This record gives sequence, C-alpha cells and structure tokens, in this order.
Amino acid sequence: SYKADFAGQYTQYESQRHLFVQAPTSATDKGIVFFRDLIDFIAHVADCYPLETANFPEDLIQLLSLQHEHLGSELLEKVVGSLVLLRRKDIIDSPRLLQTLFPLLVTTPSKSLRALLYKKCLSDLRTSNAKVTNHRLNRTFQTVLSNLLTSDRTSSKGLWAVKFTRELWKRQIWTDSKAVEIMKEASLADNEKIIIGGVRFFLGGDKEREELEDESSDEAAIDMGKIKHQVGINKKTKKKARQMESAIATVKRKERKKKQPHPLNFSAFHLLHDPQGFAESLFFKHLQSSKSKLNLEQKLLVLQLVSRLVGLHKLTVMSLYSYFIKYLTPRQPSVTSFLASLAQATHNLIPPDVLESLVKKIADEFVSEAVAPEIASAGLNAIREICVRQPLAINKTLLQDLVGYRKSKDKGVMMAAKGLLGLYRETAPSMLEKRDRGKEAAMSLKSGERKGQRFGEQAAGQIEGLDLLEKWKEEELQRKVGTHRDARESDLGSDGGDDDDGWEVDDTSDSDSGGWQNVSTDEDDRVEKPSKKARHDSRASSKAEDEEEDEDEDKENKLSQASEASKSEAAVSSLATTRILTPADLAKLQELRLAASINDALPASQRKRAAAARQATLQRHVDDPLTAAEIEGPASLSIKNTKEQRIALAKAGKEDKTELRKSTTARRKEKKQEQGKSTTNREKARKKNFLMTLGKAKGKQKRSLVDRGKVLKAHKERGKRGGKRGNNG
Repeated sequence: SYKADFAGQYTQYESQRHLFVQAPTSATDKGIVFFRDLIDFIAHVADCYPLETANFPEDLIQLLSLQHEHLGSELLEKVVGSLVLLRRKDIIDSPRLLQTLFPLLVTTPSKSLRALLYKKCLSDLRTSNAKVTNHRLNRTFQTVLSNLLTSDRTSSKGLWAVKFTRELWKRQIWTDSKAVEIMKEASLADNEKIIIGGVRFFLGGDKEREELEDESSDEAAIDMGKIKHQVGINKKTKKKARQMESAIATVKRKERKKKQPHPLNFSAFHLLHDPQGFAESLFFKHLQSSKSKLNLEQKLLVLQLVSRLVGLHKLTVMSLYSYFIKYLTPRQPSVTSFLASLAQATHNLIPPDVLESLVKKIADEFVSEAVAPEIASAGLNAIREICVRQPLAINKTLLQDLVGYRKSKDKGVMMAAKGLLGLYRETAPSMLEKRDRGKEAAMSLKSGERKGQRFGEQAAGQIEGLDLLEKWKEEELQRKVGTHRDARESDLGSDGGDDDDGWEVDDTSDSDSGGWQNVSTDEDDRVEKPSKKARHDSRASSKAEDEEEDEDEDKENKLSQASEASKSEAAVSSLATTRILTPADLAKLQELRLAASINDALPASQRKRAAAARQATLQRHVDDPLTAAEIEGPASLSIKNTKEQRIALAKAGKEDKTELRKSTTARRKEKKQEQGKSTTNREKARKKNFLMTLGKAKGKQKRSLVDRGKVLKAHKERGKRGGKRGNNG
C-alpha cells in the first residue's frame, strides 16, 4: 500500500545523490539535510523493498569511498551508520562492510572519521562473534592486519593492527595463535610506536583480559528478596512489573553463565610458535644493535619481554647476560627494573659460571657497609631472586659473607639476609656452615633426605603430592565402607537380637573332663647339665644361626624396601595414568600439599602464619612477572617515615579502632542503612519528637474504664487476626 510513496521518495533520493556527486562543494545546507534524511529513511525500510533498493548499498559504498573528503561530519556519520544498519538487517555481509570501512580508516587524515570507523569496525567484529565464533571472518581480518604490518615495517599504519588485536584479545574474541603472531610481527617492526604497542601487549595483555573478566563478574548482585518485598508492599504498576521481569531474567542469565564451563585462556607467551627465535630477534634488533632508535625506557620494556621469554620457556641467549653488566650500578636510573629482569632471565639450565660474575658484581656494587641500607637490601633481595631460580649461581665464600648481614641493625638488610639464609637451608644446606644450617636442615642433610643439587639435574616427572591424594581416597573409601558395615550390623542386630532365646547351647568347655590328665613328675622336670664341649658347640652354632638370621633379615628388609618402592611407583603411575583428575581432585591435592608442607609441631599461631605464607607462594603463578616493587620490598623497611607520614598512620589506626569499638547494634543499623532497609516502629517511636507524643500520652491518661476496655478488646482481636493487615493467612 506504501509502494508508490516509497517509489517517490526513492526517486527524490536518486536525484539528490546525482546532484551531490556532480557538485559536492556547491550543495546547500538545506539540500544536505534533505539528502541525509532520505538516506536515513531508505536504510530503515530497505528490507521491506529489496528489489527497489538492490543498488542502494553499492551507492552508499561508492559515495563513502570517493566523496568522503567532501561529506560533512553529520552526513558522513549518517552514511556510515546506514551501512552498519544494512549489515544488521543482513542486506550486506560483514566482510563487505569491513572491506569498505577498514581501507578508509587506514588512509583518511580526519581524526573524527578515524574514531568513528574504528568504533564501527570493532562493534561489527564483536557482533559477528557474539553467539558463535566466526572463524572465517576472523581469519580474513587477521590476514589483512598481518599484511598491513609486514608490507611496510616503517609505516605507522600498522598501529591499527595493534589496536584491533589488543582490544579483541582483551574481549576474548581472538584467543588463538594467529593474533599472537600479529603482535609478534608488531614487536619486530621498525616504527617505535608499533614496537612498544606489541611489547606492551605481551607484558600486560593477559592482565587486562583478567581485569575485564573480574569487572564483568563483580557486577552488583540483584537482591531478589528485596525486590519481591517492594513489589508486595508498593503500588502495583506496569513499570514495577517490567523491572521485576528484567531482574529475574538477569539473575537467570547469571546462573546459566556460572554453570557454563570456564574457557581455556592460554597466555600469549604459550601460543608463540618459535619463542627462541623471537627472543633472539628482539634482543639483537632492539637492544644490541647500534641502529636501534629506542630510548632507555623503551629498551627496558623490550628487555623485560626478552627476560620473561627466557625465564618462562628456559631459553638460552648467552649474550643477554653480558648486556646486563653495564647497568648493574646503584647510580643507574630504574636499576631495580634491571635487577628484576636479570632475575627473570635466570633458570636452572643457565651455566652457573655465567651468573656467578653477575652475582659478584651485584654484591660488590650494592651490598656493603658503605652504601645506604635500602640499596643493600635491594641488592640482597635481587641475589636471592636469582638464587631461587639457580642455586648454583653463588659460591660458598660469597654466600657466607652475605648471610652474615642477618646481624645488621637495619631491619630491611636483616630481613633480606635472613631470606637468603632461609632459601639455602631448604635448597642447598651443604653450602652453609654448620652453625647456620639450622636443626631441620642439619638432620635432613645427615639422614640423606636433602642432597646437593647438580647443574642440569631434573626431577622425575610426576605430579607432586599424588601419593597424598591416593592415601586420602583410600581412607575415604574405608570410612564409607565402615559406615555401611556398621549400619548393616545395627540393622541385623535390631532384627535378630532375640533369636537365641529358643535355642539350647551345649557347653563344650568341660568336654574332656571325663578323661585322664597327664601330670608331670619331678623326675621329668629334671634336666641334665651339658658338658663344656657341648656348651661351646651350642654357642658357636647359635652364633652362626644368629648371623644367618641377621643376613636373612637384611635381605628381607632390602627386598621389602624394593617391593615397597616398586609398589609406590606402580601406585603413583596407576593413579596418574588410569584416572582423570577432576577440578575437585586438584583442589583437594593443593589442600593436601599445603597441609603436608606445614610442620604440625609448630604452635597454632605460627602454623597459621606458615600456611598463609605457603598459600601466597602457591598463588604466585609461573607466568607472573617479577616487578621492581618486589625487589624493593625489604628496602621499604629501611626508609624511616617522616613526621607527616607518622601522623597519617596514627590517624588511620584511630579510625580502625573506632570501627572495631562499634557495638553489634550499631553495625546492624549501618548494614540496614547500606541495604536501604527501613527501621522498626519501636526505633521510629524512640526518635519521635517529645511534643508530638505528648498529646497521645495525655489522651491515654484521660481514658475512662469503658474506653480502656474497648481498646484492650480491640487489641486482642487485632492480635488474633494477625495485626491490622491480617497476616495470619
């Protein structure tokens, strides 16, 4: 019925488009507004008249591609918005839209147009991957971005590839190795901005993704009880009903999301195809090369990336360690970042003689009585972090000198030296002197439990604490079987407890009472004494028999130990290879490991502290970087606070004390106010103005006996029916 009207509007649109294409600069403001309204109208009804508007998308694409410089900001935004609307109506597909917008985004000098096109392209990619991952579109667009980077490494156009990849990685739309390869190419580019964009992606992309996931999961929880209470009390309107329905839908959606399996989000470092080649290319191109145009801050970022790659994948870049030597001085800016990078680049496959010179340089430059205490504590902490990863990086003489700083009067230096001492008590107590080993380390060293570590030695590959999990499973199984058996016996006892009453039981205790009993006489008890020779022969034979028995016992012990070892190995291998460990099993395994690592002989307070420290170390993942703040950790103990800082700390402590001194009633009241709940009628009456309650009190005093009886009767009836509203049902 509207076809003729639409045909008239479409004819006007074509004439206006023809005039605008012929002379875009001479178009009047009124004509541009009319043309813009026609484009908007046709884009909204294009799906109703597909035959008439078959050429409409191509017209808009040509207009945008050829005349975008002459289009005004409002008309330009309308054309782009109309193309996005046609994409949502499935009149054009997503690859066609991106092929139109992305080349324009890369080439246009207009800042406002770039922002608009970037926003629309990103929105279209997110929409296309909302329900199901669109692998075909993702591969096509990733190829375009990769070609943009590799075609011209000096151009700044590759910055758009970095922006798109980083945003889509953060949104968990792109989680494959192709996206990581794009950022790898960006890190090896020749443009400084593109290099730093790619390096920052590897150093912080995973953290951004986790923070975004935490923000989405930490949304304000909807209190369904409160909403239902408000709906029952307040006036019922359609708006309130819609709010209730939307709240229920949100809660259901969150519940469904909780039940969905957690996606496997691999770190970008683990998706690299050739980490050794990538680390070497980064180091030789941006750090060691004299042609590099990066400043010190940018080089430090690249160095952090190289050191994380080396430490995580256990790579070998030998020239990296000689590069550190010139930066290991206290006067070097950002020296703690260099120390953290050196510690990250250390692992147990690096030769100790390579690291020994670096550790000695740190000890000479940072750890002495001539330097400030915070510098000494930072140096000791850096040495400790290096020795955590490679205990053989220090010799005994230097270790003994550094451990001697535990008697320092400065708290930061003392704590750092004690940390180094505690590390070697656990890993290599043989490198310490006897008086420094401690009781547990000395006993374990004597018994052979702790042995010195050799270079390149690798522990047997198995899951730590798997025997604890197997033992716990067996105990649980026995406990369940025991409870079932007890329940069955109790059932049987209750059913057949009186069955013995109808039976006669023979007494068999005196069955042999009718026979003769042999009684030994004194003659039988007399034993003849053997001669000296016989006694000597018997002693020799008994000694030989004892030696044979001892040998047999030794053999049996060895065999039993071997059999136990083989049994334990078989048990571990069978549990690891025949069962799939569920998330609940892994959680229990971590709990058992934690419980086994804490000494039960410690007091309760120390046990809790040890458990908390152990939990903190377990939570620190291998992928987490070592920061400069961790190197400077003990140094903060050496810095004395100023008067203003001490006053601020005292005031903060007072606020905490006032918070602790609050009564339970006051805390409940604050909690109610935070939740938006009202107070009780008794509290309201208590807060009421005295003059407002005076008239009611006087009226009560003037009541007659008849009135008082009526009031009391009404009160009783009201109580029977459940108050004024009749809440008894």
